[in-house]
Amino acid sequence: MAKKKLKLRNQGPYVILDNGLVKLTILRPQGYLTGISYGGMDNLLDIKSNESSRGYWDINWSLPGGQDIYTLLKGAEYSVVHESNDSLEISFKNTYNPSSAQGVKLPLSVDIRYILRTGVSGFYSYAIYERPSGCPAFDLAQTRMVYKLRREKFHYMAITDEKQRIMPMPEDLLPGRGKQLIVPESVLLVNPINPDLKGEVDDKYQYSMDNKDGGVHGWISSGPIIGFWVIFPSQEFRNGGPTKQNLTVHTGPTCLAMLHGTHYIGEDILAHFEEGETWTKVFGPFFVYLNSTPDVSKAHNLWIDAKKQRLFEETAWPYDFVSSPYYVAAKERGSVSGRLFVQDRLVPTNGDFCLTKPFHGTTDSMDYQFWVETDYTGNFTIKNVIPGVYGLHGWIPGFLGDYLGKEHITISAGSQTQLGNLTYVPPRDGPTLWEIGFPDRTAIGYYVPDVNPMYVNKLFLNSPEKFRQYGLWDRYTDVHPQFDQTFTIGSSNPKNDWFFAHVDRRGADNKYLPTTWTIKFNLNSVTTGTYKLRLAIASATRSDLKAHVNDMDIEHLVFQVLNLGTDNTVCRHGIHGLYRLFSCDISSSFLVKGDNSIFLTQARGGDALCGVLYDYVRLEAPAAAERSELSTLA
Repeated sequence: MAKKKLKLRNQGPYVILDNGLVKLTILRPQGYLTGISYGGMDNLLDIKSNESSRGYWDINWSLPGGQDIYTLLKGAEYSVVHESNDSLEISFKNTYNPSSAQGVKLPLSVDIRYILRTGVSGFYSYAIYERPSGCPAFDLAQTRMVYKLRREKFHYMAITDEKQRIMPMPEDLLPGRGKQLIVPESVLLVNPINPDLKGEVDDKYQYSMDNKDGGVHGWISSGPIIGFWVIFPSQEFRNGGPTKQNLTVHTGPTCLAMLHGTHYIGEDILAHFEEGETWTKVFGPFFVYLNSTPDVSKAHNLWIDAKKQRLFEETAWPYDFVSSPYYVAAKERGSVSGRLFVQDRLVPTNGDFCLTKPFHGTTDSMDYQFWVETDYTGNFTIKNVIPGVYGLHGWIPGFLGDYLGKEHITISAGSQTQLGNLTYVPPRDGPTLWEIGFPDRTAIGYYVPDVNPMYVNKLFLNSPEKFRQYGLWDRYTDVHPQFDQTFTIGSSNPKNDWFFAHVDRRGADNKYLPTTWTIKFNLNSVTTGTYKLRLAIASATRSDLKAHVNDMDIEHLVFQVLNLGTDNTVCRHGIHGLYRLFSCDISSSFLVKGDNSIFLTQARGGDALCGVLYDYVRLEAPAAAERSELSTLA
């Protein structure tokens, strides 16, 4: 069958793109996507929403030290960038002029683009953000594209093979049908339109995904049966690295293309732009894929097909049809290869899986990031790298800390940089006396309680992601109503006896109290010198963390950090956030032969949602210690 010709026409205030499969209606010059026609449905977007609130780009930003400002992005001039038999690309641009800007205005030029191609069941979108010279300083917190779908049609969402379900209606979140809980985004469904959902909790953060685990998510409608999928062909333009968690879908029905954000990390990942600093970045393109079936029994096949389409889009990256000089084509990119070994003085090994990325750190949010997982022998090749100067950053499950390359790596067009063998030496001062957990930058190996039956989300019952349930912070009090957690090396089991989050305990008057966890351990003998306590933190939120040895007076305080973290992982149902590693010196004079205790205190009270998620805890003997000094408890 011959492909239908592309059509581009203006109709009043709208521009219409049509390839015979998909028809887009876009308001000009603003660039708001007001209509998507496909598969017998005249508009997939929510016709009950304002035309500026159906398919749109937005941004959260602030002046240095100022309050968050939300801005709906829109163009001021419309143009056709490219028109051929194979492809249409149109632009909606708003140019910032520092010399004429008045009042508080986003100091950023934004060019929103849409691409429709012949014979393609979907469309591409991207945006070019640019700071010309002379711009004032500002901080970028979040930017995304949002799609609000037909609420009476799209009820079923899918983000992984396991995480799929019928979702509530937007009306269910309103008073009378829903009851807002202490987390503003969490709503208990007390009288939902679909009675099968009664008693469940709905919260958009329960459907967050790591960048490395996502790539495709969306919705399936009923009557006609249509799939709407956001596909990321590359992660290079998203901030935070492979383990950055992002929102995907939520009740609305809403489908998100999250491109830059602070969720699960907080202020540490803000992009700070200095006064006069120039900058250009292309966010995307990402692909909105549309598919359909006339057979309701095959509706699930739309998800399977969307996964296949994701693989196709990844293979096609970088695209060869993007009409912007800021978008770097494949022939203009380079690659970097190497082999990563890990060498622990007491545990030599190589070939563990890790993620390596030529960039300056996961909290760097201004530039592009490229990352890959090594094979089992440690070999890696990072392809399609945009020319520039990078650093190499990697980590290995089972080992503390980060590999940070000492040399900067310069990538040029067509270059194939060979780094050879790279060796990571994890932090270690002496032999391990004891350890708690497994260092993988999460708290997944610890005790995650069952949800309070009053606040269940059925999707996560009997799920490896039971931490996604609402209200688990209060389950600590249910487990330890009067006395805090005590963990005995050699007899306690982290999976059963170490609560996944070090949170406050709810008192009898419903006030939240600081908590102190005790680690008990036995030493055959004590070597004169300095012992080392390693605290690997998977996430932290507004925590005052202290460590004492054998006594909780000021003399025995060996570590303290105040107001640690803005991750909000506890209230957003996560199991990790921003990784941190602390190393604490302990004088041998604090320890005794026989029984010892280390006290970890989350000292901030009055906050139900503060807390620390530990990744891994280890005590090392001084380097001169002999094996006979090791703990008698294995």
